[in-house]
Amino acid sequence: MPLDFLLSALVTLLVVVDPVGLAPTFIGVTQGMPHASRVSVALRASVIAACILAATALAGDWLLRTLSITIPAFRIGGGLLLFSIAFEMVFDLRSERQTRTAEGALEERVRNVAAFPLGIPLMAGPGAITATVLLAGRSDHDPLRLGILLGVIAVVCAACALCFTAAARIAGLLGATGNAVMQRLLGVILAALAVQYVVDGVRAAMAG
Repeated sequence: MPLDFLLSALVTLLVVVDPVGLAPTFIGVTQGMPHASRVSVALRASVIAACILAATALAGDWLLRTLSITIPAFRIGGGLLLFSIAFEMVFDLRSERQTRTAEGALEERVRNVAAFPLGIPLMAGPGAITATVLLAGRSDHDPLRLGILLGVIAVVCAACALCFTAAARIAGLLGATGNAVMQRLLGVILAALAVQYVVDGVRAAMAG
């Protein structure tokens, strides 16, 4: 059902990309910038991430065929990767890694923080790319489902832009405790989705 696919894609990408969880990192990366510059960085980072994920959705299946990788195998591998990200989120390891990435970009005086580290690898990172390829594989080359997936990618990246522009306010409202609870809750949901990917991959491999 298209509605089931829409909900699955939306929940998966929202959890993996985690727009709210990236807001504190955005504040750190753009520290010292005026408000107008922060808005510009937020929009550019979202566009970059959307382009990368859209290209992944459209060409990911072709890449798998070129490398002779089956969809079930990629589902299993991708599910394991997503589970590792969920583990980091639950045990507060992900935010530490993101912070180190952002700090490294500042230390190296990277001008275009919209491309790195925001666009890549914080938004369109390995987990988001893996999830996009898996969702594209579930579309079965249906133009409607692919269109839904591209729309979901646009919505998720737009959500990131909104969260980034309101990052200071969001961080202040949630507080340290709220951010910690949100991150762990999303991590548990992502872990369940990752296990489902592995189960689906194993079933498909055994059936094939």
